This record gives sequence, structure tokens and C-alpha cells, in this order.
Amino acid sequence: MARRGYRRGLGFGGMICLILLIALSVLILIPIVFTFLYSFFPKGEIETYLGGRGNYDATHWLDVLYSPAVVSLRQYYKIFIEDPTYLKLFCNSAMYTAGILLGQAVVVPLTAYALSRFAFRGRDAIFFCVLILMILPFQVTMAPSVIMLRWLGLMNTVWAVILPMCFSPFYIFLMRQFMVGIPNELLEAGMVDGVGPIRGFVHVILPVCKPIIFAAAALSFADCWNMVEQPLVYLAGRTELQPLSVMFNQISTEGADVAFAGSALYILPTLLIYLYCQEDIVAGIQLSELK
Repeated sequence: MARRGYRRGLGFGGMICLILLIALSVLILIPIVFTFLYSFFPKGEIETYLGGRGNYDATHWLDVLYSPAVVSLRQYYKIFIEDPTYLKLFCNSAMYTAGILLGQAVVVPLTAYALSRFAFRGRDAIFFCVLILMILPFQVTMAPSVIMLRWLGLMNTVWAVILPMCFSPFYIFLMRQFMVGIPNELLEAGMVDGVGPIRGFVHVILPVCKPIIFAAAALSFADCWNMVEQPLVYLAGRTELQPLSVMFNQISTEGADVAFAGSALYILPTLLIYLYCQEDIVAGIQLSELK
């Protein structure tokens, strides 16, 4: 009965939107589903299938394999035991993501706290610079970043990837917009009890900002996990330090079985993070009052 009432409440327009959203979700999930499916295909079968993908016939639909003739775990054995190249690159991705998230956990909340709760000379100018940096693509800031990293002697090191991304303008803006909406009475009540700015930040602001912190962490995880341009530029001379996201561009048909298995392993952490934090992502963006 509840479901019938819910459907009646949607109306005709709501049902159309629901159908369109379901269709769009299915289209988005199809590549992910087939990636996991093809990761269990044996090497010979997947190479034969991909080898004929260039022979198109306008009068027929493309053939799609929905199940392997024989389920194979050989490619996973190769990744973990026989040739752990993909596993090493996977660990590189995990290292960069963990380092960047730890750096952002220190820089982003403190910067947002300063820009939202304190009045000082130049605050608006700093926030304006944050907005400008937020809309600039990486290609614009790449040259100055390379010059600075070379001057510091950090090019072709792991710090060349981690340090620049610790300062993320978008997440500073996102968290600052959330903190602006926190009532001043909360901090004033803490000050009456002798709580200073640092303790107020730790014991008052951070607990209130929990939804937006989880939302920013989940979104930042996806950005860091999938980054390509930064490692290609900053680690051009150290291919062994590059993450797995970069190496997917060098995959050929001959190693398609291992590529699909590596892709499946690569997608899995992002899916788990999103499933765990999806409520915080939605709540955080809604509560930040972004239009």
C-alpha cells in the first residue's frame, strides 16, 4: 500500500523522470558490469572477441558476450602472484590517495575555518583567489606548478604528486560554505566556557561538519584515485612511481585479460567508498546550500 501511494504521489511527470533516471543509471552501470564480467574470461576467448571488434556490419547488431565459456581466475593469479606489476601500481595509487587525503584533512578544514569564522585583512582577496583557482583547469596551472616543483627539487618524486593536491580549492570552497551557515551561538557558548579558537574548531566545528567532511573525503578519493595528468607531468622520468590509472592508457589487446582484472580491482575501492559514504555525500552537498 505504501508503494502504491508513493507511486500515485509521483504523478505523471515524476514517473517519467524516474524512468529516465533508471535508464540513465543502467547506461552508466553497463561498462562497470561488463568490466567485472570480462575479468573472468580466459585469455584466448577475450582476445578473440576483442580482435573482431573492428569488423562492423551496419545491418547487424554488435555481438556481446554475456558469459565466458569457462570461468578463469588465471588473470587474478597473474596479478597477485606471477607478475605483480599491476599490484605494485595499485599500491602506488593507494599511496598517493592516502597521502593526499591526509594532507587535505589538515589543510582544507583549517583554511575553510579561517575563511569562514575570522575577520582579517585580505580574507576576501584570499577567498577570491580560491574561487579563481577552483575554476582554472590543470592545464593552466601546470606550468607554474612544474617551475615551483623544480625549484624545490621535488620533480620525479612522490611529493610532486601529493603536495600540490593537498591544497584543493573546490573542497575549501565546499567546506567554507558549510561553515558559514553554522550559527555563531555555538562558538559563543563555547567561549563562555573558556574554549579558545583551536578547541572550538576541534570540539565544536568539526563534529558539526561531519557530513560535509565525509562528502568531501569521498569525492576527493575519487579525484585522487583517478588522476592521470598530474602523474604524467610530475613523474615523467619515473614510470615505476606512476599510479595504475596512468598505465591503463598503455594496455593492448594481448593483455586484455589482465587489463580487465586490473580494472575490476581498480574500480572496487571507489564503489565501496561511495556505497559507504553516499548518504553523507548527498547530505553534505545539500547542507552546503550550493545551487
